[in-house]
Amino acid sequence: MATPDGADVTAQDAVASARRRVEAVWRIESARIVATLTRVVGDFGLAEDLAQEALLLALAQWPRDGVPPNPGAWLTTVAKRKAIDMHRRNNRLDDRHADMAHHLAEQQRLDTGSDELPWDPETIDDDVLRLVFTACHPILPRESQIALTLRVVGGLTSEEIARAFMIPVATVQQRVVRAKKTIAAAEIPFEVPPRKEFDSRLGSVLSVAYLIFNEGYAATSGTAWTRPDLANEAIRLTRILSALVPEEPEVLALLALLELQASRFAARVDANGEPILLADQDRSRWDHHQIRRGCEALARADAAGRGRGAYALQAGIAECHAVAASTAETDWAQIVALYDALGSLAPSPVVDLNRAVAVAMADGPAAGLQLVDELIAKRALDGYSLLPSVRGELLSRLERHDEARIEFLAAAELTHNERERAVLVEKAGVRPSA
Repeated sequence: MATPDGADVTAQDAVASARRRVEAVWRIESARIVATLTRVVGDFGLAEDLAQEALLLALAQWPRDGVPPNPGAWLTTVAKRKAIDMHRRNNRLDDRHADMAHHLAEQQRLDTGSDELPWDPETIDDDVLRLVFTACHPILPRESQIALTLRVVGGLTSEEIARAFMIPVATVQQRVVRAKKTIAAAEIPFEVPPRKEFDSRLGSVLSVAYLIFNEGYAATSGTAWTRPDLANEAIRLTRILSALVPEEPEVLALLALLELQASRFAARVDANGEPILLADQDRSRWDHHQIRRGCEALARADAAGRGRGAYALQAGIAECHAVAASTAETDWAQIVALYDALGSLAPSPVVDLNRAVAVAMADGPAAGLQLVDELIAKRALDGYSLLPSVRGELLSRLERHDEARIEFLAAAELTHNERERAVLVEKAGVRPSA
C-alpha cells in the first residue's frame, strides 16, 4: 500500500507529466491553432489571445482529467467556444460580430457530438501559410515581422528569439506587441497575397523559415538537442513557397539548405537523445534521398543564372558536408571559399566564427584559433556559447588542455540547452593521458 508521501510524489509526477505534454502540444500545434482561429474570427491578436486562454485551461484540466486523444483539436474547440461566449456577452455587437457568433455556434452544432473538431490538414497548411504572410506584411518593420512570426508561427519564446538575434528579451516583447497592434489597426486581411505583392514579403518569410529551422536543428534551450517538429514545419513552409514561386532561386536555395541540413537528423542523436557531433556521426544514417533533393534544388537555383545569394552559399557549404564520405575527406578549402563569399555578401560575426572552424580544418587549429581570438577582441559575440566552445575545441586539438577546460566550462555556463551543457561539461572533464 502506498504511503501518503508516496501518493503525493506520484500525483506530482502525473501533474508534471501532463504539463510537459501541454507544453509539447503547444509547441507543435500553436501555429495551426492560431492560424485556424484567425481565419474564423478575423482578428490576428484576438486569435492568439483565445488560443492562450485555451492553453491556460489545458494546464488546469489535463493534469487532473488526462490528455485528450486529439489535444490540438481540443485546444481549437475550446478557443472557438470562448469566441462564441465572448461575442454573446457583448451586447453591443455589430452585425458582423453577430454573424460570426452565429456561424461559430452553427459549426459547433454540426459537429458529430464529440468534443473533437474535424481536423483538416490541408486547410490547416493553407492557414499557416496565410498566418506567415500576414505577420510578414510590409506595413511592419522587418525586425517586427520576423519576431512576430517566430513567436506565433514558430512557437518560440521571447527568450529564444532574443538569443537568436542576441538582443534583450524586452526588445523582442515590444516588437511583438507593437506588431499585433499595427496589424489590428490596419485591418490587414488574413490571406496569401497576390503574386504581384510577393516580393515585398518574400524575404521576411524566407528569413522566418530559416530561423525556425535553425531552432529546430539546434535548440537554444530545453532538454532536447534538436526539435524536428520545428525543422519539419520550416521545410514544409518552404516547399509550399517553392510551389508558389517555382522559378525563384532564393526559395529554391533555402529549400536546398534545409533539406541538406535536415538529412542528418537521424544521426545527430543516439537512442537516448544524447548529441552526436558531426565527426562522430554514422553517415549511413543520413537521409540520402533528402540529400539528393537538396542537391537538385540547389542545381535548379544555380540554373537561374543570377549568382548565389546567402542561402545558396550556405546550401553549398551543406552540400560539401553531405557528399563527403567522412570529415577528413570533406573539401574544407571549398568550404572556406564559400564562407569568404558569404562573409562578403552577408557579413556576420557568426559567419566569421563558422569560417574560423573551417580554416582550422583546412589549415590547422592554430590558424583557426587566431581568427577566434580576433573575434573575441571585437566583442561581437559576447555571451554566445559557441564562441568559447569553439575556442575550447581548438585549444584541445593544440593539447592546451587546461585552457580548453576553462573555455568548455564557460560555454556550459552560457548555453540554455541541457543536452549541450552536458556535452560541454563532459569535455571539460577530459584530461590529457599520462
